[in-house]
Amino acid sequence: MSNTSPFHINVNSEIGTLRTLLVHSPDSGLGKVVPSKAQDWLFEDIVHLDTMRRQEYDYYIKLLLYFLDETKIKGKLSVIDQDSTRAFFIPESEHFHNSLKVVEIQNLLADVLADDSIRKKLTASVCAIENCTYRLQQQLIDTPAAELAKILISGALNKQEMIFAPIPNLIFSRDVGIAINDYILINKPAKKARSRETLIARYIFFNHPLFNSYHNHILEIPETIQHFLRPGEDEEGKTTIEGGDVMVVSASHVVIGCSERTSISGANEAIKLLFQHKVVEKVTIVKIPHKRDYMHIDTVFTQIKRDLWVLLGAISTAGVHHEADEPINWFTDKKHKHALEIVQFHRNGNTPDTFDTLEALLNDITINDLKSKAPAQFIYSGNNVFPFDSREQWTDSCNLLALREGVVLGYDRNDKTIEAFKAKGFKTIKVAELLQKFEADELKPHELTDTLILMPSAELSRARGGFHCMSLPLLRDGLITTGD
Repeated sequence: MSNTSPFHINVNSEIGTLRTLLVHSPDSGLGKVVPSKAQDWLFEDIVHLDTMRRQEYDYYIKLLLYFLDETKIKGKLSVIDQDSTRAFFIPESEHFHNSLKVVEIQNLLADVLADDSIRKKLTASVCAIENCTYRLQQQLIDTPAAELAKILISGALNKQEMIFAPIPNLIFSRDVGIAINDYILINKPAKKARSRETLIARYIFFNHPLFNSYHNHILEIPETIQHFLRPGEDEEGKTTIEGGDVMVVSASHVVIGCSERTSISGANEAIKLLFQHKVVEKVTIVKIPHKRDYMHIDTVFTQIKRDLWVLLGAISTAGVHHEADEPINWFTDKKHKHALEIVQFHRNGNTPDTFDTLEALLNDITINDLKSKAPAQFIYSGNNVFPFDSREQWTDSCNLLALREGVVLGYDRNDKTIEAFKAKGFKTIKVAELLQKFEADELKPHELTDTLILMPSAELSRARGGFHCMSLPLLRDGLITTGD
């Protein structure tokens, strides 16, 4: 990057106007995922890479640029759309947009690798993880930085030869780290398929000039003491945490999910770090069922406005469809490992609080953290009608990214959830139509209110992640509470 003046990092809500974020555009590694390895690499199916890029993810980048860095795209849309090479979207291309607001992880990695010492260390670390030969390690060290960055991410030495596995989940940039106020929490993934992502993230955050002023504000999750002596490799005992399980709901409050990907041990270590460094005043743990369906808490709820949330009703009391006096209720054990549990811890040592439902927690955040004068309202996945609630949650109806309060991105395939948004007074518009309106000055990004922007999703949804997953916000405007 030509401009290496430091970032300003501060995220203290899920819905403040988004100013800067990290992303990673789909690389060639996604096009090499084979059916036999798809689930090992955490995909539900193989994807058609060209469709994912041209007809889906490229729209995401164009939309982000209009909202965050308009000079990079305004007046150029027609030229960009007519370029069959997609040079505007390719990180190593000389015609890449190179925004410092919509920041590409691959280019940050290339910048870091330009330093000889760092290139040797990082390459040796990756080669150790991937069991490369010494000669291949030397070959990679001698590779130009931009090309090496592409190799370390895609696993491809060239168009024909793969030298190690791709890391296709890097498109879900939120999972490598999370900005909490002016701190960065580097995550500790649950699956081996993501270990290279964390290694790359560490080298970027600790070595790129853009993060120079934040070195003392980078937090790393340690392993538990003498973990290597403990028997077994069970999920409960491992120390893991991923960004999809961390939500910054206010400057003083973080919500952490214990899920298929984030262990109780990982959440425990995160709480200790956040309280020790006085990053927040309270942390709420939301323990959800350890199911592939749910994966992270941001697959079951995200925030739309200070008093509006989208969530899966089936995981809360709203999703209980039988009558209270039915015999089945006598056999419900709330302490069962598949039950929902919510506990809130306080830095001042006060006795932890508990909540019976997600709605109760989210209403508490709305009223007490965000000082809303109105209680929380809820939009339910699939309009809370079975089987649409489960079907649409699976395709990320609850995993929405707020560009600012009330303006969110979601997949166009979740019809019943879209109906629920409309019933709450939201406008919906397809991204292609919206971009044309921006380009023709028929509409300005800042003029949108209460809008669900519908994004194409046939291929992206195969990877089990929405736009909340595909974003690592570094800077949001502070959210002015209604009580101010």
